[in-house]
Amino acid sequence: MAMLDLTQNYYDLFGLPVAFEVDLSALAARYRELQRIVHPDRHASGTDQQRRLSLQGATYLNEALGTLKDPLLRARYLLALRGVDPDGSSNRPMSPHFLMEQMALRERLAELRGEADPLAAANAFLADVRRRVASAVAALSGQFATGDAASLGAAAEGLRELQFLRKLQHEAEMLEAELEDAA
Repeated sequence: MAMLDLTQNYYDLFGLPVAFEVDLSALAARYRELQRIVHPDRHASGTDQQRRLSLQGATYLNEALGTLKDPLLRARYLLALRGVDPDGSSNRPMSPHFLMEQMALRERLAELRGEADPLAAANAFLADVRRRVASAVAALSGQFATGDAASLGAAAEGLRELQFLRKLQHEAEMLEAELEDAA
């Protein structure tokens, strides 16, 4: 039984074009096919080497799936594939407008508990943050589609902004869950 080629990039592994936009249904279908090949249960009675290779293949496959399913991880991976250090822009200052906006959003998040209806306020805040995340993902899609050096540089900056927004989204989701539990 053939194992996975662990030297393939994630797109080649799943037989997908190297692009930011990913056909998630094709990704899931190919994942299921590959999972059948490498699943450790299939190799439980095999040699130590077969079991080890199966485990390595399953781990690589799961990592690849997780990366390609998540727009933030996918953007980071795609930048690296295109020769752009996804962390290289971290030495450059972020847009003052974006930073001011983030500060305002964080202040708003901190104030939600004091609202007359904190759960409704948290729900509205979270909906706004999710819209911002979707907008950032759409911007990344356009930057990767253009694909020139300037667009890839903009995508690296967009990735940093998406990381900020996703962290804010996570914190807002935690607050929402806390408020729901208290209700």
